[in-house]
Amino acid sequence: MKIISVVGARPNFMKIAPLIRAIEKYNTQIKIKTQNQAKNSENLNLNLNLNLNLNHLLVHTGQHYDYEMSQIFFQDLDLPQPDIHLGVGSGTHAEQTGKVMVEFEKVLFQEKPDLVIVVGDVNSTLAAALAAVKLHIPVAHIEAGLRCYDWAMPEEINRLLTDHISDYLFTTSEYDDDNLKREGISGEKIFCVGNIMVDSLLFNKPMAEKSDILERLGLVTNHQSPIPPHVIAVSRSCEPKAWQEAWQSESESESESQSQSQPVTPYALLTLHRASNVDNEQSLTRIMAAVNQVAQRIPIVFPAHPRTQKKLKEFNLHLDLTPQSKSQSQSNVLIIPPLGYLDFLNLEMNSRFVITDSGGIQVETTVLGIPCLTMLDSPVWPITHKQGTNILVGSDSRKLTNEAFKILNSNSNSKSESKIELWDGKTAERIVEVIKTQSQSKSES
Repeated sequence: MKIISVVGARPNFMKIAPLIRAIEKYNTQIKIKTQNQAKNSENLNLNLNLNLNLNHLLVHTGQHYDYEMSQIFFQDLDLPQPDIHLGVGSGTHAEQTGKVMVEFEKVLFQEKPDLVIVVGDVNSTLAAALAAVKLHIPVAHIEAGLRCYDWAMPEEINRLLTDHISDYLFTTSEYDDDNLKREGISGEKIFCVGNIMVDSLLFNKPMAEKSDILERLGLVTNHQSPIPPHVIAVSRSCEPKAWQEAWQSESESESESQSQSQPVTPYALLTLHRASNVDNEQSLTRIMAAVNQVAQRIPIVFPAHPRTQKKLKEFNLHLDLTPQSKSQSQSNVLIIPPLGYLDFLNLEMNSRFVITDSGGIQVETTVLGIPCLTMLDSPVWPITHKQGTNILVGSDSRKLTNEAFKILNSNSNSKSESKIELWDGKTAERIVEVIKTQSQSKSES
């Protein structure tokens, strides 16, 4: 069976890495079984076993074309280099979607796969699914059934349309199953397998713990090395060592009341990239004003998406990044370039809380037990609000600051990892099992 998986943007990479490992594990088991049968006897099932092998190809559309936004994730996640690279690059939604369809269709004609697997909700997801279904090639959608019903979000359009043209819908929870069934999709297409992003998180967590990102950013108490100048990408100059020293005395006083084994300066983590938050000057100005308020209480580390950096400059939003003491009521925000998966995961694991508009980070913080303030008006992951650590603050800057201060005023720093059903690191294996079973039943019929 020939399978083509399609990735295009950073969130896709975390979702496809576990699947590739699961396919390789399955193929190894088939190979061992075949070799054992060959040793024991001339078995007629040998050819059958070989036919059960999953021949997998990875296609990268090139939707994320920046090195930090793409290549470093392949390294961190130990992903094999793509078998085919479409090199689509940037563009409007229509341009990207159209280019992917045109280029991916050529791949489909040449490779003639039995199944196309798409993940998530980026433009590449919908484009690849459309190209495949028009050629009557079955499509499997990983992370199906997510809904926020906010039609201003391009991702919502992508995920809904992809679900309705896919043959296999792999969902993360019963909430997603219910969404699909309400839209009239047959239950025979729906397979609740868990959250594949959790597979990546749990697999990579031990390696992320070894990252030295906290030392590089000067966030380890008593760490005297300044932050390397090349990691700073700010709208005005900032002396890294001074930023560290400004919070040194406070972190030491806080650490006295905590365990002596806690060497990390308390900090919050911020990510921001959604068009609804970033592209509108009024919205971005309001958000950054709230961020400045929060930063008066705790330093904030901000790995800034390229589009966000561009908009901050375009709207002439100059954060006051000069380190100041709390009494002077000045903002302390450290803007750095985008990070690789392992460095970012380490920052996430050690943060006091996270402010984000990312869907994936809502999942990760819930699993890690880190409070998460989500700047979206509609919940994409309702299960993380009901069973996790996610608090929806939307575009309400006052609610953002209030919730952040509640966390800071809380005496509890304990991090209790969430136990959501099927979010156990075995989602990719369940997906492969479904694909194998469905393939066998079709070949027998």
